[in-house]
Amino acid sequence: MDPLSASLMTFGTILLICSWIYLLIVSFNDDFTWGLATIFLPPVSYFYSLFALDKAGAAVALAAIGSILIFLGL
Repeated sequence: MDPLSASLMTFGTILLICSWIYLLIVSFNDDFTWGLATIFLPPVSYFYSLFALDKAGAAVALAAIGSILIFLGL
């Protein structure tokens, strides 16, 4: 693996983790049950973010950018 793809994968993974943490904070502020669903069922948290896009739009954008970086690193 060359250094460019390794750095793209690393930064993409960091962005995905940051988006999940940000989504965790937003979902707990919205409702306690959505916060628990975010902890125990991470795919459900992104499902929640699509319905609450006005509150969790930044988390979705971070996740999209992180996914693109990981895809480019492959």
